Amino acid sequence: MRWSLLLSNKIPCYFRTPPPLLAGRKEIQCTTGGSFQTTAELSKAQLQKLRDQEQRFKRRLRSVHRKFADVPENSEFQGQHHVYFEDGKGIYRSTLGHDEQEMLEVFNADWGGDGYGTIQRVRLSPSETMLAVTVKKDHHEETKCVLVHLGGVILPQKSSLVLDNVLSFEWATDDVLFYSTQEILQCLRVFRLHLRDCGVQTTLVYEEKDSEFFVEVSRSRDQRLVTINCSSKISSEVWFVDSKTPLSFPTLIQTRQPGLLYYVEHSDNYLFILANTGANQEYQLLRAPLASPSMLHWVPLFSAVPGTVIKDMELLQDHCVFTVKDSLCQLHIQTLTTQEPYQLNTHQLPHWACDLSPQRVRTMDRGSFGFLVSSPVHPPVRYLYSSREQTLSITEDNTKYISLTEFNTTRLQAASEDGTMVPLSLLHVPALSELHKAPLLLHVYGAYGVDLNMAFSPENRLLLEDGWALAYCHVRGGGERGLAWHRAGSVLQKRRGVEDLAACIQTLHQLGVSHPALTALFARSAGAVLAGALCNHNPQLLRAVILQAPFLDVLGTMQDPSLPLTVEERGEWGDPLIKEHRDNIASYCPCHNIKPQLYPSMLITAYSEDRRVPLSGVMKYMERLKAAIQTSSTRVGVNGEKSTDLETGDVERFLSIST
Repeated sequence: MRWSLLLSNKIPCYFRTPPPLLAGRKEIQCTTGGSFQTTAELSKAQLQKLRDQEQRFKRRLRSVHRKFADVPENSEFQGQHHVYFEDGKGIYRSTLGHDEQEMLEVFNADWGGDGYGTIQRVRLSPSETMLAVTVKKDHHEETKCVLVHLGGVILPQKSSLVLDNVLSFEWATDDVLFYSTQEILQCLRVFRLHLRDCGVQTTLVYEEKDSEFFVEVSRSRDQRLVTINCSSKISSEVWFVDSKTPLSFPTLIQTRQPGLLYYVEHSDNYLFILANTGANQEYQLLRAPLASPSMLHWVPLFSAVPGTVIKDMELLQDHCVFTVKDSLCQLHIQTLTTQEPYQLNTHQLPHWACDLSPQRVRTMDRGSFGFLVSSPVHPPVRYLYSSREQTLSITEDNTKYISLTEFNTTRLQAASEDGTMVPLSLLHVPALSELHKAPLLLHVYGAYGVDLNMAFSPENRLLLEDGWALAYCHVRGGGERGLAWHRAGSVLQKRRGVEDLAACIQTLHQLGVSHPALTALFARSAGAVLAGALCNHNPQLLRAVILQAPFLDVLGTMQDPSLPLTVEERGEWGDPLIKEHRDNIASYCPCHNIKPQLYPSMLITAYSEDRRVPLSGVMKYMERLKAAIQTSSTRVGVNGEKSTDLETGDVERFLSIST
């Protein structure tokens, strides 16, 4: 079972984050030199220059993608008799111990009909007789779950059953599947599908009554329990079904309580519970008998040492494997034996490690844990922890892609306005003292208790090779420093994230890393709240801003309960019906604090079918920004003032590196 959706940087689908492909994309370019232009309004010469730059960049981007085409991915999983490979469009298998060239296709994403084409989730039944796969139609959010009968036949199989709008699903047995359905970004129901000789029987086994909760189906690593996880921003509740009695009614572990978050695993008739019952309401590990699962019987086993926080946990046959982060956001692996006397060990990961991704679908081996370690500029490296040998080792050496001495990972801290030290990760090739003329690209998110995405990206590698410095600001509101870090940047404390972001940028500039005329900021979805607020209050810190599907009209959106996610997200932004909350939102909302001044150049990409971030809010922001820039430009013309701009040499350097 994976808890990463809620504990680490894997963003839950019910947050305001856009899906990767949506129809009707609109790109609008805004510059601060007194003009505001859509692509259609640019001159022919400007358009041709942009197209030439785009073509050069695309050629270089294709080259770097080819270079890293064979880096390790979460595309392999294993059954009892076969090993399977998934490439996003199809699933192939070969018999264990045989050459991979003998792979045969067992599933194609187009089998769902209507041009469905991207695989989202895959699950094998316990005896490997059935395969369940969700596929997502390109440019849409809707998914279908396709069930394929594998049996012992070698030839490719056709789908045996198609289910609509399935989000999560798990096999209890070879003929019983539990799944949750999603409607308008809400996931409130769980069904049991029973494949019988006389036909298919579908039964509703759970229905959530509180719209602030989101329901997902998962499964314990030992395959004993199917769990129904009900989570809101402030509490959770878990039910389970024993796979030995898959048709029984779900059993409640602990009823929901305000402020209590917990997730469960199972081994040897014991529940291992990760709950925020530790110091400062952080996560700790507890244990309870399966027969007596309520909180009354929870016994603490492990708490992270002061200064570190638990980000994820994997339960092996006789070990718990924890992913933890320290105060500088450095990743570590800690292991704990599950039998007395409990033994705790710490295993060091590479200093450049920024992201840890467990194998998406595990092998049948419960004595080992495989995972990928990467950074935004370092391709994934496969690691394996063996509980039998209690060792951590590299299973696939890919240093051919990059030497560990080719780039630097510098972990810094910035003092925010209230004295809080904010972690900051800086990736660069030249020494820190040589970065004063380097272009700088910053990343920020700071919402929902979610970590910044720091997985490998060929695009980031390209920028690094071109002399850029990449900075990741782990501001309050995100999850890098635990649950308290999230609380310190949510609701009435949301402005703290803006202050943290400003402190990170100022600290870098003071250290001689780049300067405002060569500094750009990237944010997506809810991260745009902090980016937009910073542009309103400290526009002089940046030269350019890139916003992807940005959430900019916080006040307008949160005042409209008819919109998806508005009610569910009051725990993050506040409730405008409460005056104190409304005044607080109004104080930082990007759309409601625009004023006539010089703004950084902006590239904003919005999506016409994005249900999470309404396009109307983005357009409202653009219109108000356009009016403010025009007013500012008029004032500059009347007063004869000159705006600070890039020097000629800096312009050439910025453009050459950008393209």
